[in-house]
Amino acid sequence: MDLDEYRVLIEGVIGEVKRAVIGKDDVLKKMMVTIIAKGHILIEDYPGLAKTLIARSFSNALGCDFKRIQFTPDLLPMDILGTFVFNRDKMDFKFLPGPIFTNILLADEINRAPPKTQSALLEAMQEYQVTLEGETKKLEMPFIVIATQNPIEFEGTYPLPEAQLDRFLVKISVGYPSKDAEISMLENRKKVNSDYIIVNNVITKEKLLEMQEKAENIHVDSSIEDYIVEIVTRTRKNEQVEVGSSPRGTLAIFKLSRAMALANGRDFVIPDDVKGVANMALSHRLILKPEPWIRGVKPEDIIEKILTSTPVPKI
Repeated sequence: MDLDEYRVLIEGVIGEVKRAVIGKDDVLKKMMVTIIAKGHILIEDYPGLAKTLIARSFSNALGCDFKRIQFTPDLLPMDILGTFVFNRDKMDFKFLPGPIFTNILLADEINRAPPKTQSALLEAMQEYQVTLEGETKKLEMPFIVIATQNPIEFEGTYPLPEAQLDRFLVKISVGYPSKDAEISMLENRKKVNSDYIIVNNVITKEKLLEMQEKAENIHVDSSIEDYIVEIVTRTRKNEQVEVGSSPRGTLAIFKLSRAMALANGRDFVIPDDVKGVANMALSHRLILKPEPWIRGVKPEDIIEKILTSTPVPKI
């Protein structure tokens, strides 16, 4: 397949998801780019903003197996990973896989569960495998975790530890729909007489794996690499930032930029690709100092200023 065919397929997936999720074109493209980059996604927003609908719609359009875990304070690690059950007939233990054995896993309201349960996802997200009773089991590819969380000011939430936050390639906010989008949602509801629009399969998971492999071969010029490193370095030197991005943030921008180039039908990365992904790749990796945090300064604001002030290479 040539690059334009990949672009058309990617646009087809996004277009199919848009049938169910109205007025969030930018969010949907960012999520599709992250999936192509083999990344896990953290969606942080208030309840009722279609976070769960987006995850389910993408799994349908991509032809992937989908499972959902509702995180609650009493959820146990075995509820995620699975467990061994004694088989009386064969006098041995049989493994019953948990919901983590899927292609796209929706971890709904992940910050409702205590840290011990949250950490059950860590090995799977990083190593694409789980270990139970000393036995390691590989996960089927593709494997993408889409986690949703409520803002930390909500009662009954446990903030994700930095180690787990770092495992997510991006953090995205959906936001409220515009007035026109909300009216379109009501019009659609009248037409289909249902709260849910069926999202059809556009590609197979084998084709998604092919896209992911293709993104790995997108060319990144040395000047673009220097640009990425400079952006991340400036997060560490910013006077409002207590802890800047780790090198994992540098790699995140690198991978996402390649995927963005593929989504735009190019076999090379340009500075606009980097700018388009930098904020979602870095915002959850910065820890602000108390003073700016109290004033309401957000990591996204600081990253935007860094992008504005960093010299852009000429390609």
